[in-house]
Amino acid sequence: MDEIKQKDKKYILGTYGRFDLHIVRGSGAECEDEQGKKYIDLGSGIGVNCLGYCDGGWVKAVEKQLETLQHTSNLYYTTPGAELAEALCERTGYKKVFFCNSGAEANEAAIKTARKYSFDKYGAGRDKIITLDKSFHGRTMATLTATAQEAMHNYFFPFNEGFVYCGKDIEEIKKQEGVCAVMLEFIQGEGGVIPQNKQFIAQVYDYCKESDILFIADEVQTGVGRTGKFLCSEHYGVHPDVTTLAKGLGGGLPVGAMLVGEKCENVMGAGTHGSTFGGNPVVCAGGKYVLSRIDEKLLEEVAAKGEYIKSRLEGVKGVKSVSGLGLMLGIELDGKKAADVVKECMAKGVIPLTAKDRVRLLPPLIITMEQLARAMDVLIQVLPVSNPSRTL
Repeated sequence: MDEIKQKDKKYILGTYGRFDLHIVRGSGAECEDEQGKKYIDLGSGIGVNCLGYCDGGWVKAVEKQLETLQHTSNLYYTTPGAELAEALCERTGYKKVFFCNSGAEANEAAIKTARKYSFDKYGAGRDKIITLDKSFHGRTMATLTATAQEAMHNYFFPFNEGFVYCGKDIEEIKKQEGVCAVMLEFIQGEGGVIPQNKQFIAQVYDYCKESDILFIADEVQTGVGRTGKFLCSEHYGVHPDVTTLAKGLGGGLPVGAMLVGEKCENVMGAGTHGSTFGGNPVVCAGGKYVLSRIDEKLLEEVAAKGEYIKSRLEGVKGVKSVSGLGLMLGIELDGKKAADVVKECMAKGVIPLTAKDRVRLLPPLIITMEQLARAMDVLIQVLPVSNPSRTL
């Protein structure tokens, strides 16, 4: 074990089950370890490095801002924050943005916004938030409580009040009382890369509108082009009252954002919420560059790359199914454990991820078809295949 791994084990709290890989540099969709071995990264920092490692334009945008203003309090105005907010609103049709540092914080902001919206309009007692079985909304106490997975709840009792878990059944949702919001993911990433049924989403959306219940979309992982649309909600034909973003928005720097529509644009006033680092000028400069790169051409390429991956895995022995959209895919396995597949792929220079019992793929949106072809060759070699000679 090298010196850095020893220091990590000695001084960093062991909250992560790390693989035996020390990444020291990266470019595009590839990275290198301390010995110079190259890897095709199909995880992109769990969907964060949407433009890959160290994109030249992104680096210049960040460096330019670093030389001008690295941080100031939210008591004052900054150019990057205002410009990124404008770009997001114009791109998505939302009215206003709240910036923070992570997806969990963005979801916390959405929870507070929903409860205040309902309190302002209806008074106390209408404060419950419905989330769906197998959901994942973060690791803070409120968002962990919102996460409807018992396996993640052990050790941390007592949990916050005010959350109700429902199956994907509109009648079950309608039975709940005192509800101010429904919060859901269009594709449950940590839950196994499971897309929601379009009819079910339409039913929930219509019910929320009829009942003046906020429809909150957690697009922390699906947003910013990941599924072949800028927002995954576009695939479902809905426009949520609140959408949360993070991960790919910053291109590699910590960021979170809550987007709100007309119904909620004036709910949170001065003093009701805040974030010291939220809207950091350097992060926002990077985010603005990310948005400039995610145009219709790139989104079409993302969709095409997702279809290519599915086509390569179709009929492969050891693969039960492939779920997801664009470059957010989950491989249901038959005969191997996901963690074992990942380890074998890494030994051959490819880095996938896991989600529950599935192999998860979240490559950079800019990964080339040549890189994808090589990565699929390795993945198919690792899995038992019926025709291992298939190529692009």
